[in-house]
Amino acid sequence: MFYDPRYLCFMLPGVILMMLVQWYVKSAYSRWSQVTARSRVTGAEAAQRLIQAGGLYGVQIEGIAGNLTDNYDPRDKVLRLSRDVYSSSSVAALAIAAHELGHAMQDKDEYFPLRLRSAIVPAVSIGSYLGWILIVIGLLVQMTQIAWLGVLVFSGGALFALATLPVELNASARARRLLHESGLIQTEEEMSGVSNVLNAAALTYVAALVTSVMQLLYWVTVVLGMSGRRRS
Repeated sequence: MFYDPRYLCFMLPGVILMMLVQWYVKSAYSRWSQVTARSRVTGAEAAQRLIQAGGLYGVQIEGIAGNLTDNYDPRDKVLRLSRDVYSSSSVAALAIAAHELGHAMQDKDEYFPLRLRSAIVPAVSIGSYLGWILIVIGLLVQMTQIAWLGVLVFSGGALFALATLPVELNASARARRLLHESGLIQTEEEMSGVSNVLNAAALTYVAALVTSVMQLLYWVTVVLGMSGRRRS
């Protein structure tokens, strides 16, 4: 059970996909982080302009350590930009800053997929540990009811990945519109760069969903196999 070659068969495609996507993200970011936007505003300045234009009063901007660690915290209403995005006036920096502002707009609009994702976070955090424990216990004691309960709990990870996808795609769509309407992005080439960066980032969530679903399917086949052996 603990050295099941089927696990590799299920997970290898997801791992390969994730590696390819990470390469693509780094490539897109590296390329467009070297292209300065004609507006010549930094990521932090762009975020401040978009906050004012969108009426997002109360949203604060902070710098954060790391690379591509940018995020929006709906609890504290804080937009955190990594150092390279915060101080850079590159096309990539503006794309990332606007994407995170898209999440702030979702928060203001009470965008349902964002609310759903936030609501299931506690359950997913617990389920990611409890699920596989219940599955293993069910397999060890040969009780399919416990194992299926573990599969159900474990499926929260795939549900979270699925709920994340529309949230991220919508934030990227808002980012493109914000940058175009505000004049922060002024040429077709720059908009193409914005789309390249945002599309690459979106693929990371697609890869995460594929990986979560494949892992869930592995456990389903394991429990189904146990159920079949018990019936025979």
